[in-house]
Amino acid sequence: MCLAIPGKLITIKEGASDLDRTGRVSFGGIVKEVNLAYVPDAVVDDFVIVHVGFALSKVDPEEAARVFEYLKEMGELAELEE
Repeated sequence: MCLAIPGKLITIKEGASDLDRTGRVSFGGIVKEVNLAYVPDAVVDDFVIVHVGFALSKVDPEEAARVFEYLKEMGELAELEE
């Protein structure tokens, strides 16, 4: 199953345009580089929902923690480690 996963934005790398803006997002200690084109207002320490390498929206920290905990319980986080 493909899911959008919440993660914490830990660094931002500006590109030539908003479409090239990327960031490193931590998913409970697993860090991935994602495209930030859909969340131009995201800043370091924001929580974002990520699907197939794109941050789709910002989410509040409490909601992100709840979703992440549910995903852990369901065993749906293994694909992050691939």
